[in-house]
Amino acid sequence: MVASTSLSEQHAVVIGGSMAGLLAARVLLNHFGRVTVLERDRIPDQPSPRSGVPQAHHVHILLTQGQRILEQLFPGLEAELAAAGAPQVNWTKDLSWLSMWGWSQAVPSDLCTRPCSRALLEWLIYQRLAQEANLTFLPSTRVTGLVANAQKTVITGVQIRTNQSTETLSADLVVDASGRNSALPKWLNQLGYGSPPQTEINSFLGYSSRWYQIPDHWQAPWKVMLIQTKPPDHPRGVVMYPVEGNRWIVTLVGVGHDYPPTHETDFLPFAQTVRSHEVYDAIHQAQPLSDIYSYRRTENCWQHYEALPRLPEHLVAVGDAVCAFNPIYGQGMTVAALGALTLDQCLDQTAGKFPLQGFTPIFHQQLAQMLVVPWLMATSEDLRWPSTVGPTPNWQTRLMHQYLDRVVQASLDRSYIYRTFWEVIHMVKPPKALFHPQILLPALRLG
Repeated sequence: MVASTSLSEQHAVVIGGSMAGLLAARVLLNHFGRVTVLERDRIPDQPSPRSGVPQAHHVHILLTQGQRILEQLFPGLEAELAAAGAPQVNWTKDLSWLSMWGWSQAVPSDLCTRPCSRALLEWLIYQRLAQEANLTFLPSTRVTGLVANAQKTVITGVQIRTNQSTETLSADLVVDASGRNSALPKWLNQLGYGSPPQTEINSFLGYSSRWYQIPDHWQAPWKVMLIQTKPPDHPRGVVMYPVEGNRWIVTLVGVGHDYPPTHETDFLPFAQTVRSHEVYDAIHQAQPLSDIYSYRRTENCWQHYEALPRLPEHLVAVGDAVCAFNPIYGQGMTVAALGALTLDQCLDQTAGKFPLQGFTPIFHQQLAQMLVVPWLMATSEDLRWPSTVGPTPNWQTRLMHQYLDRVVQASLDRSYIYRTFWEVIHMVKPPKALFHPQILLPALRLG
């Protein structure tokens, strides 16, 4: 039997300096004596997109629940966003939303966040973590494999490559936060554990984004515009919202291979083809500040580590390395924050003792429970499209579509329903809130 020691004397390694990796590193500092973050990119001196974040130029919505968690982990972060020029948005009052059933109303709520570029948010969090004496960043470092004990039952470190040299970095816990391209399934297979089962749902949605200067003296009764697609006949949509630097980010969306353009001459004409012209009217004379950036890898993909019959100890995965969502629904960063809280809570359950026997399967079971709701929210929307590839919608999914359609219809002239609907979208309330009698009865009457 291995004698127990204090977890605070151990070393945790995080693979990847993404949002999921940075948030995991933050909660690991609550438990481990040393934390090291391994990042393939060079860490910028100022907020700027990294090559390892292909979506850095696109829409990144931090939902209200996500911003609340980040403020909990990094007190004062919202004030720093405000100081950097990130505007405040009340998501039920400042959003003009053309849903499948009509235009939304303006309803005040406490669903407030500060939209900003992904680069700014990551940089502010990195600056906070860089002040931690027991945290080390190793940029320009690639992880090439796992290191295990002789029996291959416990992960004891990682193989890393820096400047063409390869070495072993010992670790008492390895957290894979390397994103959609995670090599963990391959590494587990090499160790004899097999790859996890995978669920993939792909609506073949693509989007193209461009940044604009907000014109002087611009005025409108809204700050954010969302013109939704409408299955099955209207596969095009657009979202526009303000960020720091008095800028708009505009993202055109197309579903079922109806991909938005990547060329200058086609961007504005595509914006005219969505269900309403508000965004086109706002930007057709605005000054573009960027090229047009395209992204098409939007499939929902869940690696079911919780379903593997066995896993090596002292190894877990978080963020997109476990479950990657269609980014257009804006869930990724908030789910990463919820995953960090799950990691923190599971480590609390160890009572600070090391080794972490049984920790890996317990964590992945609890993470999977947390992922169920955001997974259903994202995939149920994608499954509305006949071109979507993946498991056929069952009767529960079809029934949920019908009910949610009625909820949205009912919300258009009922402030309580509208506010509650967005509280669920922002993960502040669970989906069961939509079945409160004040919502259920008006929704059913629409049948």
